Amino acid sequence: MAPLYSIHLSPSFPSLSFSHKSSLSSPPLSRSTHLSPLLKTHLLSTKAPTLVYSTSKSNNNNNTLSSIVDQLQEEEEEEEFYRNYDQEPAEKLSERWSEIHGRDDWAGLLDPMDPLLRSELIRYGEFAQACYDAFDYDPFSRYCGSSKYSRRHFFESLGMASFGYDVTRYLYATSNFKIPKFFTRSVSDEHVWSQRANWMGYIAVSNDAETARLGRRDIVVAWRGTVTRLEWIADLMDYLRPVSEEGIPCPDPTVKVESGFIDLYTDKDPTCRFCKYSAREQVLTEVRKLVEFYGDERGEEVSVTVTGHSLGSALAMLSAYDLAETGAIMTPNGKRAWVTIFSFSGPRVGNGRFKERFEKVLGLKALRVLNVHDPVPKVPGMFFNEQVHELVRKFAEGLPWSYHHVGVELVLDHKRSPFLKETSDPSCYHNLEAHLHLLDGYHGRGERFVLATGRDPALVNKACDFLKEHHLVPPFWRQDENKGMVRAHDGRWMQPERQKLDDHPHDMHHHLHRLGLAENREF
Repeated sequence: MAPLYSIHLSPSFPSLSFSHKSSLSSPPLSRSTHLSPLLKTHLLSTKAPTLVYSTSKSNNNNNTLSSIVDQLQEEEEEEEFYRNYDQEPAEKLSERWSEIHGRDDWAGLLDPMDPLLRSELIRYGEFAQACYDAFDYDPFSRYCGSSKYSRRHFFESLGMASFGYDVTRYLYATSNFKIPKFFTRSVSDEHVWSQRANWMGYIAVSNDAETARLGRRDIVVAWRGTVTRLEWIADLMDYLRPVSEEGIPCPDPTVKVESGFIDLYTDKDPTCRFCKYSAREQVLTEVRKLVEFYGDERGEEVSVTVTGHSLGSALAMLSAYDLAETGAIMTPNGKRAWVTIFSFSGPRVGNGRFKERFEKVLGLKALRVLNVHDPVPKVPGMFFNEQVHELVRKFAEGLPWSYHHVGVELVLDHKRSPFLKETSDPSCYHNLEAHLHLLDGYHGRGERFVLATGRDPALVNKACDFLKEHHLVPPFWRQDENKGMVRAHDGRWMQPERQKLDDHPHDMHHHLHRLGLAENREF
């Protein structure tokens, strides 16, 4: 590898030129050959200027040379620092996956940051980000509120075919509480795809090649979060309600969750093709079917990884809890799938009893990633939560506004990234792509911000305005070509027809019956 500094001596040795070839906030320039143009520009623009030290024939020569040698040694140590973080994780994921998925509650993996855990967090964060990238929230579209891409070509359409997963089911939800109206301009159109349903995410399973790399068959449940700044979180703040009142078989009536979350998770509409089954029923039946097939019929080790951002984080916590409480992760032969939640910027979901049952009784593992400046993880329960004194917690436990976070927390700080600008816009602090950018540069508390994988910082501005202007990346840059309009044979521009939207598999009621959740209807 090229040295960090070059020393040029003239024949008469009257002066010494000392050229710095790296920056304190960036990896060595040698890796810029495989980075994005934005990152290359950043590295070059932040390179320290050439330093020139003059020496004379005085007695200070030795001191000056000694000082330069000391600096060279210090910079060599810094080079080693960057070189270590520049490498891809050497360990095989198949040998460490249970540790990465919380076997020991991530002890010793967060500070300093384990490179393999970082790469997995980013990977699962991209599964959650796919929900945003695929969601149609154009109010002019008659498909507003659905996925823009078909289930069978989902990852391929998003440029994620290399991830090695296949979507087995889309998830839809409805609710009786007030949510943003997605169909403000198409609500009167009788051809709109649905008046009541919203596409909320998907369930995917790893293919054989990816399963071999992972060391187990992985089932991903990905939930979509907020679509317009913080509207959904504001609408969902309410009061706690016992989960047992919603059909979740919890023997403890004091286990409670936020009412808006549980409504969205359990509500259904018999008149709606997509929401005649609740999001809860959709998740439980599909995961149970996949766990049984791969765990019992094929004898494989199975994991269920639930991920989501913002509102999706809350639904991830709730659905993972329900999967364990209901027994949908158990096969008829008694095998239990490993369940882990990787959530991003999520609000609190339940009370202290929910936390206790979630962690101690059911043994669920959750790692929550958040930006310390983001207000969403601080609610609900701003006044009565896990951070208040124990005596206050005991007093407030019976109140309908006392909430507790679950799992392990990984706190990031966007002010440590040299790519991000100062802004008062909280939606930037909350943005999922910004969280993934911060993960890429995080190496531990107090450590320098150094991008470890070369993840393109331009992705931060995909749906917000957070990058510094000199990077020349426009804000909110991601959109469909011609905003989804295509030219017909007669030369007119129009919205294209989409493939038939999937609703529910034909054996849905059969699996509900096996879980003991079927209503009295013929099947």
